Amino acid sequence: MKYTVILEKEEEGGYSAQCLELPGAISQGETKEEAVRNIKEAIEAVLDALNQELKGLGGVAEISMVEVSV
Repeated sequence: MKYTVILEKEEEGGYSAQCLELPGAISQGETKEEAVRNIKEAIEAVLDALNQELKGLGGVAEISMVEVSV
């Protein structure tokens, strides 16, 4: 899957990273490359947590993909 990530140069140094589709996926790094590696890990962690939460609902919910054209 592809996700949209905002990389922002921080005044105190380094970069912050935030995934637009998954508000809980936020990270940072000293370089752009490190920030991208770290946000990938954060996205995986958020998705894993969501999957665990869905399993706890006993099959009454699921994750689906949709495509919207504007």
